[in-house]
Amino acid sequence: MIDKQGFRSNVGIILLNQSGQVFWAKRVGQDAWQFPQGGMKDDETPEQTLYRELWEEIGLQPDNVEVLGCTKSWLRYRLPRRFIRFHQKPVCYGQKQRWYLLRLACDQDKIDLTRGDIPEFDAWCWVDYWYPVKRIITFKRKVYTKALKELHLLLK
Repeated sequence: MIDKQGFRSNVGIILLNQSGQVFWAKRVGQDAWQFPQGGMKDDETPEQTLYRELWEEIGLQPDNVEVLGCTKSWLRYRLPRRFIRFHQKPVCYGQKQRWYLLRLACDQDKIDLTRGDIPEFDAWCWVDYWYPVKRIITFKRKVYTKALKELHLLLK
């Protein structure tokens, strides 16, 4: 779902363990790590997308997590020109994301990166809450910082 300004609607997932660390995943075949995220379908709400992506990307069901909250508004980032697919219509210039903070409510053994038709990740680990800010690809850094800062308020 791409809006009139060329931003694809997307949901980001920040999953906490009981120690307050966050789930950090490596994209298949790349040395690129990120939080789980995924695009919304035309007939989905952000919450429906959250649960679909949670299952497809990390194999968790709604009862495996506790939703602590989400960002109040959409957070946007623009793609660098080299990542824009001008041949596809409508052209996607970036993403607008609603970020959700979740706490794992089951054993971490339930995490399964192979649930989706095409796995997005091939490895994962738990990292310090702020670790991703300096490790994420540069063009996503401001959005990660904003999401983590806003959602951190829910932990106090």
